[in-house]
Amino acid sequence: MTKAVFVAALSAVITLPAVAQSNLKEGNNNFALYTKSKDFKYLEAARKFADDAFKTKRDSVSFRNILLRGLVYSTLAVVDSNRTQKYTADPIDVAAAALRRLTNNKQQGYDHGPEINYIRRSVANAYLIKANRAVTAANYEEAFLQYRKVDSISGSAIDVKHNLAVLGTKIGGVDDAIQRYQTFISQRETSSPAYILELTALYKKKGSNKDVLNTLLTGREQFPEDKEILFALINTYVANEAYSAIVPIVDEAIAHEPENVNLNYIAGYANEMEGNYANAKKHYEKVISLDNNNFDGNLELGLLYLKEYVANPADEEKQSKAQEYLLRANQIKPSEVNTLKSLAVLYDQSGDIIQLERVNNILNQLTIN
Repeated sequence: MTKAVFVAALSAVITLPAVAQSNLKEGNNNFALYTKSKDFKYLEAARKFADDAFKTKRDSVSFRNILLRGLVYSTLAVVDSNRTQKYTADPIDVAAAALRRLTNNKQQGYDHGPEINYIRRSVANAYLIKANRAVTAANYEEAFLQYRKVDSISGSAIDVKHNLAVLGTKIGGVDDAIQRYQTFISQRETSSPAYILELTALYKKKGSNKDVLNTLLTGREQFPEDKEILFALINTYVANEAYSAIVPIVDEAIAHEPENVNLNYIAGYANEMEGNYANAKKHYEKVISLDNNNFDGNLELGLLYLKEYVANPADEEKQSKAQEYLLRANQIKPSEVNTLKSLAVLYDQSGDIIQLERVNNILNQLTIN
């Protein structure tokens, strides 16, 4: 080979890396200009140089070229979320592939941590955009898929994990959702009253009453001041007729809503079932003061006084109170059998034959009908 030919060949060898270096430099410069100005023309220019710096097999294994490609395409995946530009491949796929390659190179990845974290956040945001759009379109399976991608990248983002749990219930993955919620509430730092109640609803859907109760008790330990958890716990006790468990906590619930008629009735009934008749009367009287025509409050208060009157027939005050409340209950629901039977007991005990016959005639007519 002549000297002239050798020099020409050497020049050709040297030129290729120089061009690649120039593309890399220009690409980085334009990306830097974009990050400062947010002018899309610089991002487009950075994309052109990043593509040109990635054409040969040798260039495509360069960490710095991959890094530039990841920075540019992860940004495009977010800022051009409607894909107004033409692409040979979706920017999110290009960026995700670059991210995988960058994170596999631990040493250089350590040296370029901020840039790689930027790419990771941008890719996660791009998937998040797709997930949110799928939710808006009620395409819950697609939304679940995109949120899983976000979760795999963002790792500890609790709101994303929560969305996965919610979407899991919509597409039938109740057991998967339950496991996610269990993870949330296992620590006070990641738990919340909303997660407690949502997990409770899932257990109700499965008919797991024991798990419903245990979840609410966990919620009470973690959030002792939360009203909704307290109310849900009381309703669970009512459904299971666990009146002894209601009595110690019901006044705390009433303190949240003193004029809640149903809550005051529950307090009265639970105390009555536990033999706390004075407290039961107090709560029933509160029910009636809030709603004078409340049938259950009048009936239960009348029954309490009737029981005391039967135990002590000489107590005219108990007789009068029993009659007052039972008659009011009868006025509210004239055909209610239990009220009529209670009035019959009252009139029989007091010896009021005329009223007893009247009530028995009504009962007979109801029975015949």
